[in-house]
Amino acid sequence: MQVPLWVQWLPTLNATLNAVAAALLWSGWSAVRAGAIDRHRRLMLTSFAVSMAFLVCYVVYHVLLHHYTGSGSKRFMGTGLVRPVYFTVLITHVVLAAVVPVLAVGAIFRAWQGDWDRHRRWAKWAFPIWMYVSVTGVVIYLLAYHWPAGRG
Repeated sequence: MQVPLWVQWLPTLNATLNAVAAALLWSGWSAVRAGAIDRHRRLMLTSFAVSMAFLVCYVVYHVLLHHYTGSGSKRFMGTGLVRPVYFTVLITHVVLAAVVPVLAVGAIFRAWQGDWDRHRRWAKWAFPIWMYVSVTGVVIYLLAYHWPAGRG
């Protein structure tokens, strides 16, 4: 069965959403450092929304890829040194991506309660992990979909 073109474009959309989330995260971090609390709040909530849109698109892509091809993932074709680098980044990305929603929701919930000390403690962990996951999502996309097959 042929994979529809719109499904084939979902990995590019996912990488774009990850890049946008990273830019929003960085901007939100910069805003709070500058004392612009309202801007920080808007940027972080927008980053959360973009990340949730990514999650929906990611799940849709893998379900549909499995439907059309029988496999829910794309095989990495790189060889040589790039292969262990790719899988190291992929494994750390996947493990940390599982904790991002918990950390982000925890930080958002503490802010919503006005519990700024606990919000800062949650955000201290959430921000770097969330940023890592967003940036490595783009790196994984570039390696998986644009790295020449057989090239190390």
